Order: sequence, then structure tokens, then C-alpha cells
Amino acid sequence: MKNFAQSLLDLWKQFGVNQRVSLVVAAVAVIGGLIAVVLWSQRPDYQLLYARMSEKDAASVIGYLQAQNIPHQVSAGGSAVQVPSTMVYKLRMDLAAKGLPSGDGVGFEIFDKGQFGLSDFVQRTNYLRALQGELARTISQLQGVRSARVMIVQPENRLLLTEQGIKPTASVFVDVGGGRLDPDQVNSIRHLVANAVQGLQPDQVAVVDNRGHVLSEELRQDPTMGTASSQIRYRQQVEDYFSKKVESMLATVIGPGNAVVRVSAEIDTEATVLTQDKYDPDGQVVRSQTITEDSNNTSEARSAGGAVGVSANVPEKNAGTVDSPRPVSTSEQTRKNRTTSYEINHTTTNVTRSPGTVKSLTAAVFIAPRLAPTPAPADGKAAPAEPVVVKRTAEELNSLRQIVINALGLKPVAGQSLDSIVSLQETEFQPAERLPAQIEAIQQSSKIQGWIEAASHWGAIGGAALVLIFFWRALSRQKPEAVPIEVLSMTPDAAARSHPSSNSVTPELLNELIRQKPANVGVALRDWVAAPAGKN
Repeated sequence: MKNFAQSLLDLWKQFGVNQRVSLVVAAVAVIGGLIAVVLWSQRPDYQLLYARMSEKDAASVIGYLQAQNIPHQVSAGGSAVQVPSTMVYKLRMDLAAKGLPSGDGVGFEIFDKGQFGLSDFVQRTNYLRALQGELARTISQLQGVRSARVMIVQPENRLLLTEQGIKPTASVFVDVGGGRLDPDQVNSIRHLVANAVQGLQPDQVAVVDNRGHVLSEELRQDPTMGTASSQIRYRQQVEDYFSKKVESMLATVIGPGNAVVRVSAEIDTEATVLTQDKYDPDGQVVRSQTITEDSNNTSEARSAGGAVGVSANVPEKNAGTVDSPRPVSTSEQTRKNRTTSYEINHTTTNVTRSPGTVKSLTAAVFIAPRLAPTPAPADGKAAPAEPVVVKRTAEELNSLRQIVINALGLKPVAGQSLDSIVSLQETEFQPAERLPAQIEAIQQSSKIQGWIEAASHWGAIGGAALVLIFFWRALSRQKPEAVPIEVLSMTPDAAARSHPSSNSVTPELLNELIRQKPANVGVALRDWVAAPAGKN
């Protein structure tokens, strides 16, 4: 060990000032690189704990992490917090138990603690607050939505006085930054809120963004299709349905992307009610029949007794005359009456036609020509790069046109040609355009971001390795200069022992040189041994 230290010390003495400075700088750089690699390898791997938090939630989460002495990093302007990857899931459960982050509102955790003595109004208000908070948290999870607030208005429940015209309504405020939500996303927000509140309809939910635009106005359902926006939207849905129906069928036959179909629909937007009364005089039926029979019997006979009543007490002029018998009449009469009522066949038809009936359809179809397979050359030469285009015949085009007509369910009117219903042409398609510049920029930025992340993992190790290789090669190329034997100022005894007439080195002179400059003598001896024989 002492010999090794002595050799290093001798080597250090042999170097010049520039060599010593270079060696010190190299040693410091290598040691610093190794220390940086060690520190970087010991640094914990941080992962995202929560993002897009409000200032209040971020302050609460950071306060909890600081109280627990947990290392963390804050990014995205204070709205995102990162923690070591080994603690992400545990911290999320711990923070969820404490109700963090609250999501800019209180949720159903408001009922976790028992509160006695609250009135029914306070309970209903707390439930409404919890429902609004939960809906806001859910909407904030949608892509493109930074934050959301939900306001729900429910009619007050009364025991006796109830107004049937009052219905619940809701308003949703979404912060989308500089972006924009698609109609499907806005419609999903409307249905999400409507299905969470009893009696709330999607049309009663208003969605407003941070730029003051009412996003739900164009999505309102109009049952009578009175507005132009409803008519255009319904027509677009019908046309898209028939276009996709025909395109999917043609894609199976002639290949995907080889057919473009556009359908134009004429929609009946008028709501009509038709009432029709029809009488059939030949279809008579007996409705009622009444039969009445009357019978009357009368008989007449003579009576032997005198008159009765007042006339019997009045004296007659001829008192001696005997009264004759009086006649009594008897009659018999029978009458029959029949009444029959007939009902004429009467048909009443009420037909209500709602708007949305498809009156007529026309279609425009473009198909690409067929590409014939390139035949293999017999002489073994390379096949041509351009494929052979084969045009379809008129019969084939008519067959395709008839297939499209049948798929759309069209029925040509007498005297109407097929070309006027479905226009089908065969033409060569242009090559697909390149992606827009924005999509390319996004993809390029994502690639660059991935490269930066990979370089951050391996950059330190690669840098340290490069530094080691560079200085290792520099030291391997560095050789001490050959030092010639110096002419020393020897003592008179040593000079007397040498041969004055000889230019060679005597043993006495060599011993003196070894005592005074051992390093120089060692280098000179190695050079002498390594030198060719003719140069010694």
C-alpha cells in the first residue's frame, strides 16, 4: 500500500502545472457526476395526487401533507399536487375520509355527522346543497371541464296550496377555459342533472360556460318542431341515418372508404288533424222497433126497469102510460201500431299527423373505380408501382343504383327516372389529406414531452458515463515526456572518478543521477530499453 501511495506521489510530482490542474478538474467533475447520479437515483418518483383543485382545496391538501411531514410538489399554478408514487393511493383514501378535496362544494358527507334538533327546512336545504355539490364534482370530471357549479330550484312542498304549473329547474355553470364543449357533452350534462332530480326535465336545465354562452339553447326539444333549429337538427339526423345506412352497405361490397353517400330529405314540419265522417246509405240497420196494440169492445141492450135518477121523480104528462125498455149499445174495436227506426252506417275517422314525416328522399353517391390486381411479371422484373384502374360497366352502375334505392325504401313514381332519385357516379378519389397542423403540433409536442421524460431518467446516468469515458481516454492518451539525463553539477570526487575523455555515462555518474533524480532516470531507462537497437 505504501509503495502504491509512493508511486502515486511520484507520478503527481512528475506532472506539470497544467497536467495537475486538468487532473484535479477531471476528478472533481467525475466525483460531482457520481454524486448527482446517486442523489437522482435516491429521489422519490412523484406521481399526481390531485389536479385542477381550487385554491381552498389545494391549501387544505397541502396543509395536511405538511402536518404529516410528507414530501410533495406543487405544480400547475398551485392547482395540482404530486406525492411519492408509493403513497398516492393511501393518501387519497386518507384525504377522502376527511372530505378532501371538497370540489368547491359540500357533498353527501354533510350527513356523516349526526345533527339532532334540525328543522325539516334545514334538512331539505342540506340535501339540496349535497346534491348540488355531488353533481358539480361529477361534471368536473368530464374532459374539457375545469370546474362546475350546479344550482337547483325546487318548488316548495305545501300541504294545501299547490300550484301545478311550477316545476323544478336547474342551472349549470361550467368553466372550460379557452375550449369548447361538444353538443354531446352538453346533452350529457343536461340528462345527468335531470335524472338526479325528481320531476326535472332535460329541457329545464340551462348550461352556461365561462364566456357567457348558453350551450343548451340549441338542444331544447320542440314537440311541435316550431323553431327552425329543431327542424334543421331533425333533418340532419334523418339524412345522417340514411347516409350511414347506405355507406355501411356499400363499404362491405366495394371496400371501406370507396363510397361517399349524401342524402337529402324533405321533411313535413306541419302538424295536422284530419276528421272524416262517412255515411253509407246501403248499410242500414234496425236501431229500434216499437209495436203498440189498442183493443176497444162496446155492447148495446134494452133495460126492463124504469128510468132512474132525476127523470124518475119528475111527473110525466101521461102518467098512465107504461115506460118502454131503453136500448143499451155495445162496440168492440182493435188497433195495432208498429214503429221501426233504422240507423245509417256512419264512420268517423280522426287522423293526427305529427311533424317529422319524410316526404321524399334523394341521394348522391360517388364510388371509386376498381383497382385490378397487378399481374406478376414473367421475366422476374419488378412489378409496376401504379395499379390498374378498371371502370365499371353501365349495367353494374345501374345495379348499384337499384341497391341504393331499395336500401332507402324509395318507390319511383310513374314517369320518374332512377337518375332523378339517386345520382350515382364513378370517379377517382383524391388521396387523403394530411392531418391538420394543429393535430400534428399536438402529436409532435406529445412526442417531445415523452422524449424529455425519457431523457430526464437517463440523462444524468448518460452524462456521468460520458464524463468518465472522456477523462479516461484523456488520461490514457496523456504520457509523460521523456526527460533526458541532465548534466549535473557533480562534486570534484565524482568528476575525478569519471573518464574525462569519454562521453558515455559512468557507473558513478549513474548512481549520482539515481540519488538526485530517480524519476528522470526511470523514464530515460524505459525509453532506452524501448528504443530500437540502432538508436542506442
